Amino acid sequence: MTTAAHRPATLEDVARVAGVSRSTASRVIAGTGFASPTARKQVTAAVDQLGYVPNPAARALVRGGGVRLVVAVQGTSAAVLDDPYVHHVVGSAARVCTPAGVGVALYWLPFGDPRSLDQLGGDRSVCGVILVNTTEDLLAAVPPSLRGRVVSIGVGSATVPSFDVDNAAGSEAVLRHLYASGRRRIAMVTGPRWLPCAQRPVQTYRRLMAEAGLPERILPGDFRAPRGRAAAGEALRRWPDIDAIYAISDDTALGVIAGLRDAGARVPGDVAVAGFDDIPLAGMTAPALTTASHPVGRIAVAAASALLDGRPAAPVTLFPSALVARASA
Repeated sequence: MTTAAHRPATLEDVARVAGVSRSTASRVIAGTGFASPTARKQVTAAVDQLGYVPNPAARALVRGGGVRLVVAVQGTSAAVLDDPYVHHVVGSAARVCTPAGVGVALYWLPFGDPRSLDQLGGDRSVCGVILVNTTEDLLAAVPPSLRGRVVSIGVGSATVPSFDVDNAAGSEAVLRHLYASGRRRIAMVTGPRWLPCAQRPVQTYRRLMAEAGLPERILPGDFRAPRGRAAAGEALRRWPDIDAIYAISDDTALGVIAGLRDAGARVPGDVAVAGFDDIPLAGMTAPALTTASHPVGRIAVAAASALLDGRPAAPVTLFPSALVARASA
């Protein structure tokens, strides 16, 4: 059945018949996000009544709107494409896009060469782009042809909406937990200096150390376990009295634990360790890792949904991060 002899039912038709908003109808049909049981029942009935078939891919080809959503990840090498965090973003975006008939592609943006965005801007098959590991230079390089079709997981701009975790608040919760447990000689292993979102936890650490009258002990990191392992040895050599290390990624923190064990230090007996992200492995290590939550899936779903919905998003959407206290601290 169609709403008229000349055209098939649209999502707007479904929403009107169901008596719900277009976004609610979209969430129910895609199977993502919240909708009340009543709304789900009404939308399902409207879909059956109208014979609605969600096929935006075919409609996109007709209007030139694109049939691929691209997750474009900036990194110093193509190894960034192997990052589990990136895989999580792609998988979560696919959960939104697949029911809508839109594919998801992964694309590497070489660090320092933002011109590669021009290629995406000129590709008529691309309906939208999610930027990951975004920098100010990358935002400045977004071509006019992509404006209105691009969002960022990380830092944003006046024309590029941002979706991110509140890692400053999450870091503060972890650091206050370490302090409350009696730790006073706390070191920090950071993320890449070129990544703006990695600097918020550093600023939080410096502020809290200054407020408590404690010394800053900062070591550079790159979100990877090997660097965490090396940083642990360096911390023990530079500050033999150290009693806690906070790494702003769980992978780095697990490397820190390995490095401390290499040196014969007990965790948490001699040195407490905490991370950030709450990856699945964090709760299965011995000792289990104290960390802060990072709702990567929810962030990616929100970013992808904003692009598919085609409606302006808030300039900045921050998702909360909460302390996950475990045995390592």
